[in-house]
Amino acid sequence: MVLWFRSQKSVGNIRRVRICESIHRGKGTGMTDTNRQFVLARHPDGELQESDFTWQEGPIPEPGPGEVLTRTLYLSLDPANRSWINKGGSYRDPVVPGQVMPGFTIGRVVASRYSGLDAGDIVESESGWQDFACLRGDDLYRLDADAPLELWMNVLGLTGKTAYFGLLDIGQPQVGETVVVSGAAGATGSVAGQIAKIKGCRVIGIAGSQEKCDWVRNDLGFDEAIDYKRQDMAEGLRAACPDGIDIYFDNVGGATLQAALLQMRRGGRIVCCGAVSQYDKAKRDPSPAGIPGLLIVRRLKMQGFIVMDHYGRRREAERELLHWVREGRIKYRLDIVDGLENAPRALIGLLHGDNVGKRMIRVAAED
Repeated sequence: MVLWFRSQKSVGNIRRVRICESIHRGKGTGMTDTNRQFVLARHPDGELQESDFTWQEGPIPEPGPGEVLTRTLYLSLDPANRSWINKGGSYRDPVVPGQVMPGFTIGRVVASRYSGLDAGDIVESESGWQDFACLRGDDLYRLDADAPLELWMNVLGLTGKTAYFGLLDIGQPQVGETVVVSGAAGATGSVAGQIAKIKGCRVIGIAGSQEKCDWVRNDLGFDEAIDYKRQDMAEGLRAACPDGIDIYFDNVGGATLQAALLQMRRGGRIVCCGAVSQYDKAKRDPSPAGIPGLLIVRRLKMQGFIVMDHYGRRREAERELLHWVREGRIKYRLDIVDGLENAPRALIGLLHGDNVGKRMIRVAAED
């Protein structure tokens, strides 16, 4: 699978393996006789701290009837992880102290007591921040070995499907429309913007550094990029979108959503995917002004979604996304941190925007 990936450089993929040198590396990639875990120590009060998690080790669990034991290979880090551990919860039940930190993973089946899976199969699941997990076989999704695992954690996985369904089902882009994407250098935003380009739209990305803006504009093909840390958002959007915005794909919420809302064209669509600017705050910013007034006057649609709601069509998304990757029409970067022990610090860094592309933890070697 890795050879397939390397042989496809000619189609325009960008592989960016960024090991965080300031983080201790290496312990998480070898085999282990114990099950290492991070559990939630407390609900965060304000910005996330490493001390909000506790490291513990215990025996490797054994699968019961209908269950499968998996060995985690890759752990996805996503901004939504932060919202899951708030006291009030989010779209799922809140994580409680003492519970293994949840997270989406790719793993290898070690032992199976479920008729649909065998040892050696590669599966996608929510195994959490740990080496091994026993899960119901019905809750696992076997992956096609045609594509590399890193791609399944990225464009073909949760983040790519989020971009696919959010933009196409809710945004419904039309040729010639103007699309603005916040969090444009992140795993979801970068794919959403490229799909908009595939659909014939003019695309403006919002990101948090010159490096990120250069990447989305020069490598991913966005038409414009706005650095929200150096430019006034309202002025930047007026300059980049003089005729207004038809679709705003929102990954950050807060002041950026406010600025985009004021620039929306009549009949525009706002795709509410995330609100990373608000997740790590003790007190969230008030809702944007102009709701519902602007929604009514400009006949806007503003809709939130959870990607799992669309998983009945996940194969459709995988086929299309893989086709675009192989054609070189979707490019991506990987931001890989080695070692399960580095997960808390890597998530904190993600929330502060120090990644470009998809951040993930390599928990164990693929072989």
